[in-house]
Amino acid sequence: MNVYTVEKTDKTMTLGFDEENPTLIEPLIKALNDDKNVILVRRVNEHPELSDVVLYIEVSKGKPDDAVKKASKAVSAYFSTVKQ
Repeated sequence: MNVYTVEKTDKTMTLGFDEENPTLIEPLIKALNDDKNVILVRRVNEHPELSDVVLYIEVSKGKPDDAVKKASKAVSAYFSTVKQ
């Protein structure tokens, strides 16, 4: 799965995911929602076969890419504790 920046401003960021992967996207949304500096995390769904999954992130403080990095580390830490 490729993740790419669609658009970025000082307080917002839109990320695109080239495939639907709820195993990664849902925990990322939860981790972003747990961040007190994140005002809004919105999943934008258009036609599933014609467009990529998009997440819109808005922060009140700091940079949106820092919030995404923090959330990504939290998701990575969670999955690293899962035993087979």
